[in-house]
Amino acid sequence: MDKLQLHGFNNLTKTLSFNIYDICYAPAEKQQEYIDYIDEAYNAERLTRILRDVAEIIGARILNIAHQDYEPQGASVTMLIAEGLKIPAGMQAESPGPLPEIVLAHLDKSHITVHTYPESHPDNGISTFRVDIDVSTCGRVSPLKALNYLIHSFESDIVIMDYRVRGFTRDVNGQKHYIDHAITSIQNYIAEDTQKTYQMIDVNVYQENIFHTKMMLRKFDLENYIFAVHDRLSGQEKSAVQQRLRKEMAEIFHGSNYTHRT
Repeated sequence: MDKLQLHGFNNLTKTLSFNIYDICYAPAEKQQEYIDYIDEAYNAERLTRILRDVAEIIGARILNIAHQDYEPQGASVTMLIAEGLKIPAGMQAESPGPLPEIVLAHLDKSHITVHTYPESHPDNGISTFRVDIDVSTCGRVSPLKALNYLIHSFESDIVIMDYRVRGFTRDVNGQKHYIDHAITSIQNYIAEDTQKTYQMIDVNVYQENIFHTKMMLRKFDLENYIFAVHDRLSGQEKSAVQQRLRKEMAEIFHGSNYTHRT
């Protein structure tokens, strides 16, 4: 596909927003320990490193970083970025970006933010850790290339993503363009192995350049969701915990509360 020739600054705003959820079972005596573990694992220092990698992946230049850890838990990082001098090849093509171990910090009027929310009021032992991430860019830089890296940088049981292109830019003839790259689905930017790992649902509004994708892990291994008490639960208790965990995940994925079962 021929590149669209633009006149002056490309002021299209491309925003990728998503929530990442990690679900876990921790009994009452272990709940604070779980929250402390998550809070330390995803503190402001680590989140800053992740966002630095994101900026490099999408070809951005870091202008400023603000980061903060909170009491009793949680952290935030805000990064102002500018379009780099050189945009990595294939930034607009519908193809996956790199995974965490293949990471290749400069975007004007653009930013990356992350906020964490370790759950402090678990439901019958079920705790939910949420990460909110926004990557907003102007110009030729596309935030979609950071998808795979971000998904695999967190323990992502459920990922809910929104991508939207706002505003318009003009070509050399003065004609308005409301999007400068082809896109049919966020899924086209996700690696094939990752797609096989997750169940996915799309809700897209093409005429408004709005794209929405939800992901939930297909494979469920109970041992990966029990914190610190694997050997202390009976078979019947494990069955009940599994039912509550699956219910929590299904409610978040479908955005609807189900009738409580025990």
